[in-house]
Amino acid sequence: MKLALVADTFPPLRTSGAVQLRDLVREFIRQGHELTVLLPSQEQKGGWELDSFDGARVLRLSAPKTKDVGYARRTFAEWRMPYAMSRNLRKSPLAQERWEGVLWYSPSIFHGPLVRAVKRNSQCSAYLIIRDIFPEWAVDLGLMRPGLAYQFFKAIARQQYEAADTIGVQSPGNLGYFESWLWEKPGRQLEVLPNWLSPPASDKCPIRIDATPLAGRKIFVYAGNMGVAQGLDILVDLADRMTNRADVGFLFVGRGSEADRLKVITEQRGLDNVLFHSEIDPDHIPDLYSQCSVGLVALDPRHKSHNVPGKFLTYIQCGLPVLANVNQGNDLAQLIRETDVGEACETNDLAELERHARALLNRLERDAGIDERCTRLFRRDFLVNQTVGQIVSALQRA
Repeated sequence: MKLALVADTFPPLRTSGAVQLRDLVREFIRQGHELTVLLPSQEQKGGWELDSFDGARVLRLSAPKTKDVGYARRTFAEWRMPYAMSRNLRKSPLAQERWEGVLWYSPSIFHGPLVRAVKRNSQCSAYLIIRDIFPEWAVDLGLMRPGLAYQFFKAIARQQYEAADTIGVQSPGNLGYFESWLWEKPGRQLEVLPNWLSPPASDKCPIRIDATPLAGRKIFVYAGNMGVAQGLDILVDLADRMTNRADVGFLFVGRGSEADRLKVITEQRGLDNVLFHSEIDPDHIPDLYSQCSVGLVALDPRHKSHNVPGKFLTYIQCGLPVLANVNQGNDLAQLIRETDVGEACETNDLAELERHARALLNRLERDAGIDERCTRLFRRDFLVNQTVGQIVSALQRA
């Protein structure tokens, strides 16, 4: 198929979304599809720039700056973004291009107007890959009140849902949120589209644990965004509780709004079993995990939606068992238990999380098959070739 993909994150960015979209684009090309990626660009001098990425066309379209600006300015800039992109698309060499389908990745929630324009001009179907149900999760976490701002973002989100013929959510527990959308208009499709990754790379990681104070220990590793939504304080508390285990260490790799605060906490407590490291290239992650024993997942317990984070996929694809602290009833906890790839805590209780951590350490000594169960689960549910096939099938049915 000849397809357009709309997103606001892509390499050279190293976010989990950028890595997922990189792998998705490569797989579309590998399977013989023709793909054009439409991206906003804050750096663009002119209205557009046409480039290529591993066989796909990448059209970067000038748009207002949305990163590293104040909240009000960012909101206004994101609202303007799809209109600016539409205007500059009409000025680009692809102005008369027609596609057989358009898909887009959310977040951001603001792509609706651009998607509608592409869909209208091409008379094609549209597939929404939704990873975060915003603004609901922001209200759940107390970051937003259900007032005017919430109503504004809710209207924007609704706008993008209306542009979709198919919505793919990342976990079965999120299907219920879209049931009313599904039945409002005949022909709509709603399905679970799990997160995805390509098979792991093999680049050597610059982090060598055996050259750090954690050398020789069993390493609990967290790699990814360190933001409010992750609720990482309990992992630092867990490291504090386990200082009596000289054979255990904790490694946090990444960046985010909470990273500096968490570092200060570990320094104030004098925790010698914790190390922080800045973000690394995604292709270095598998080699990093080969030096570790357990992958850590944390989600703020106030979440009400379901989430299977990309970092969970990176752990299991490398055969790394998982210790997860997630909100009550999260599908991820059930998945971990059903497939026996680690331990999950749903109470956000530190003592219980510590019990799960110690239980997992004990299991590692006697459960020789846990790494194979991890990789088997990855191959079964999360390989990107399955993702591409599912999206193409939905677009052809719509």
